[in-house]
Amino acid sequence: MSQPSTPSSLPANASQAELDKFGDLAAKWWDPTSEFKPLHAINPLRLEWISSLAGGLDGKTIIDVGCGGGILAESMAARGATVTGIDLAQKSLNVARLHGLESGVQVEYRNISAEQIASERSGQYDVVTCMEMLEHVPDPGSIVQACSTLVKPGGLVFFSTLNRNIKSFLFAIIGAEYVLNLLPRNTHTHSSFIRPSELAASARKAGLEPMSMKGMQYNPITDVYSLNNDTSVNYLMATYK
Repeated sequence: MSQPSTPSSLPANASQAELDKFGDLAAKWWDPTSEFKPLHAINPLRLEWISSLAGGLDGKTIIDVGCGGGILAESMAARGATVTGIDLAQKSLNVARLHGLESGVQVEYRNISAEQIASERSGQYDVVTCMEMLEHVPDPGSIVQACSTLVKPGGLVFFSTLNRNIKSFLFAIIGAEYVLNLLPRNTHTHSSFIRPSELAASARKAGLEPMSMKGMQYNPITDVYSLNNDTSVNYLMATYK
């Protein structure tokens, strides 16, 4: 089993504060009523979207960058994919491994940075997913480049993150963290949000071509999430190499 990262050995493109934040919540990853309730709610939506664009997941090799407790990674493996999940938060990986033992769904979990595994496994994956992670690292462009390195020519890379504007500040931070209590306070920093144009530019610089984009919306009255064309707050971007 990989050893936990320490501040002295932490890769340059990582924030100890961000890792600690998710590490402290690690035991709650698979509790659908916990702080991770939104992730459980949106997972079927993003899974179906990824699967539809990838032409199904059965037999595909996939790496989930920033896999956390394994919610998406495990669901893709359950669809027949060979999945690797990577994260720098060791506590989250421990929870992911334990849940895999309980569910019987096999995923390879590694405590390694995207940049490091990209140097080891260049061009080895049909699909790369990097969901709800880019806004939590110092240099998102470096992650985008690593994802591009990992995917095979002709393969797909999927990102999801948050747009940076007044609406996203009101909805994703004030609304989600302070009014509706959907997320713990200080989960997000608005200045770290990424505009779709910025993500598309980073993707093209890394040799990826944007091919599809969807917005994700939450209805507080019905407590239902849905995909639509409004990318002003949460959005997903599919790219191909």
